[in-house]
Amino acid sequence: MTQDAPSPADDRPSKSQLKREMHALQALGERIIAMNPAERARFPLSEDMLAAIEETSRIRSHEGRRRHMQYVGKLMRREDLETIQAIFDEIEQESRRRDLAFHRLEKWRDRLIDEGDAAVEAFIEEHPDVDRQALRQLIRNAKSERERGKPPANARKLFRLIRDTAGL
Repeated sequence: MTQDAPSPADDRPSKSQLKREMHALQALGERIIAMNPAERARFPLSEDMLAAIEETSRIRSHEGRRRHMQYVGKLMRREDLETIQAIFDEIEQESRRRDLAFHRLEKWRDRLIDEGDAAVEAFIEEHPDVDRQALRQLIRNAKSERERGKPPANARKLFRLIRDTAGL
């Protein structure tokens, strides 16, 4: 048996592969549509794509929305996908950094309530511009709330004071 030369059809992606790529582009378009306008403004989108995004909010019919999302996927083929993905990655990194910063602040709050004066001195050393009287008052009230099983209103206020002091 001799093997024939590869036909041009062998070089093309399969129909299933094309469908997967279209679904991925539709999903990317849906992610952009779901964003708030300020985040969406960061993306370099064409006028057609911006018009399609705006049109999405007016579509009420399920079938109409499904067809519209197919159209959005078609428009996404003409967009600069590398730049769009880079912006998505950037937004995700910002979100991670913000989450980590909030976790650090939560740890400070818990440490201030649990450890008392040693933690207060360490916090004041790190943030000398903090309102010391308000800090100590909120720590006392938060401890009292915790001991009495009350809702953590003062713990939340303490968190806000820490967040504002840290500048986040």
